[in-house]
Amino acid sequence: MKRAVFFLLPLMAGLSWAQQGTPSEPTPDSTVGTTVNFPIEKIQTPRNVDIYCAGFIKKPESKAKFVTGGLESPFTTNFANGDVIYLHGTGYEAGQQYTIIRELRDLNRSELFPGQFAAVKAAGRPYEEVAHVRIIDTRTKMAIARIEFSCDSVAPGDLVTPFEGKPAVNFHPPLRFDRFALASGQVSGRILLAKDFDSELGTGKTVYLNIGANQGLKVGDFLRAERTASTVVHDPVDSLSFKASSYEMTQNEPPTINPGMLDRGHGPVIDTSQMPRRGVGEIVIIGTTPTTATGMIVFSLEPVHVGDAVELDQQ
Repeated sequence: MKRAVFFLLPLMAGLSWAQQGTPSEPTPDSTVGTTVNFPIEKIQTPRNVDIYCAGFIKKPESKAKFVTGGLESPFTTNFANGDVIYLHGTGYEAGQQYTIIRELRDLNRSELFPGQFAAVKAAGRPYEEVAHVRIIDTRTKMAIARIEFSCDSVAPGDLVTPFEGKPAVNFHPPLRFDRFALASGQVSGRILLAKDFDSELGTGKTVYLNIGANQGLKVGDFLRAERTASTVVHDPVDSLSFKASSYEMTQNEPPTINPGMLDRGHGPVIDTSQMPRRGVGEIVIIGTTPTTATGMIVFSLEPVHVGDAVELDQQ
């Protein structure tokens, strides 16, 4: 009897979750709702480590305070949880918390979309959030701190900024994701860069956007990541498939793709600019500056690319 009870309880719990997790939003007029155009979106909720290790893009930070070394300098140059480090600068007080950040440079000098370098430069500079430290002692022009939490190893030259607590991001239940939604006229922008300078991203990855608090974005907002065929046309690699000599050898009059791009014959003219844009994922905002925002991909149907468009999702 006990076996039956233990078996039924998880089954009942699963059925209850399934009933609660099956959205029942109405399908827009002139639309047949299927799992292709309305897949169920189940988001991955950001954890503290996702929020506090996300990094950001913003205008250049002050370099007056920085890490000079640690207890065993110069023999040790990388420091982690529990290590004692020395901080250059004044104004420190025992017990204060600070965030260690690192100004980054991209060693890959190839743009992921036309104009990327100029757009990133206009937005500011990329920074990595490296660790949180607490001051345990002070000197005239230097302080002694202990690393309480680290996302990466701390190194001499890393910058020191005041610690700021970050709000948690609320989870939302599964929703139907309208993959071919029309533009809503809400706040929109673009993915400028990704954490670790990645180019193709999936669920759980961090991205940096060219819109921020000045455009009304706030922590907890959700944005759709979207891609158009026109974007693919301008990608030197992805556009190669559009330039195939033929789609089907038996076609009497092969189509023309974007007149001037490739004229195969006298068949139909395919204008990629008229193709529907497609949603590729959902992003939640986990941090903002006046002109930029940091987001985490919480749901993806396919790889999200640096350069993809984003739009505020009113769901």
